[in-house]
Amino acid sequence: MQAVGDAYRRAGVAAIYLIHGTFVGHDAWGVIRRVSLVSPAWSESLRRFAKGAIDRVIRDSGNYTEAYAQALEDSINRPGERHLPVRLFHWSSENHHLGRADGAVRLLHELASAHPQGGRLLFWSHSHGGNLLALVTNLLAAEANSLRRFFWASRSHYRWPLLGRIDLPIWPQVRELLIDPDSPLHKLQLDIATFGTPIRYGWDSDGYASLAHLIFHRELPETPAYLTRFPRSLEEVLQAANGDYVQQLGIGGTNWGPNPLAFRAKVANRRLAQLLQGRLSRRQVLDNIRLGVRCPDEGDTLLIDYGPLQETFAEHLAGHAVYTRLKWLLFHAETIAELFYGGTRYREATRSNSLAPPPE
Repeated sequence: MQAVGDAYRRAGVAAIYLIHGTFVGHDAWGVIRRVSLVSPAWSESLRRFAKGAIDRVIRDSGNYTEAYAQALEDSINRPGERHLPVRLFHWSSENHHLGRADGAVRLLHELASAHPQGGRLLFWSHSHGGNLLALVTNLLAAEANSLRRFFWASRSHYRWPLLGRIDLPIWPQVRELLIDPDSPLHKLQLDIATFGTPIRYGWDSDGYASLAHLIFHRELPETPAYLTRFPRSLEEVLQAANGDYVQQLGIGGTNWGPNPLAFRAKVANRRLAQLLQGRLSRRQVLDNIRLGVRCPDEGDTLLIDYGPLQETFAEHLAGHAVYTRLKWLLFHAETIAELFYGGTRYREATRSNSLAPPPE
């Protein structure tokens, strides 16, 4: 594993970020955001408590934990070499456009603060954490008019209607950073690996350096390798018979709405939906799911059969939880090193030429 760290360092990676997906963050239902309007201090305490409780209950089932991040950091670093930190980025994990947009803005703010000189960063993103990063790439590459439309559509989220008072200053701060061509954000190089990310938003190639998608998939007879089929029975889903069903089913048009009491969030989410997705009928969504397309248009896609899952449905989550399991950490770290920073030196050092998971 230290050879993986050497490959990352040779490529100039300054830090690794792990980004979780939907429903495992600190405010999946948008309740704590309501509290933050009254008491920011209380809301921060509630976020820490909520995320800690989730980590204790589900551990590494579709979730990046402190233990996972520490294991990765310990294994890729060695004495006498430049230390490569592994950081967890937490976002609300709400299953709608505004939740992911807010996560993207907060991530950009964190990156500008943590890396004022820019640099190369590696991201591992699970589920809709990948779509959060898709928005990041679009914002980094956006022209002034596109940025104006995005922040105008979101305005009711961070600014009181009519009164004009801004209560989430991080949003206009990030807008100014994106507009400024000399800001730290435009000095970053992003290498992005997504795990089980449903196809939803497009990616802008001007907003990233490298992009790859790892997807749990089992090939079917007389079906192109990049396609899966609509589940024929509940039993198929319960056993993850054809791979990751959440990646297949969580595509555009399957959002949940914001908290019913959050009027401003509902308005912003509706406007963002018009901007990012357009109108999709239920029939269109169902037809898209039935198409069973696994591979996004942008980036390289690896379709991986992780083998039989010796877990209950609650543990493997319809095949969606496999990516964040500690037992696959080495395989994923080697695979990313090969995809992004490969070459003869790395292959000779690791003797790992295959992208198939090792036998358990």
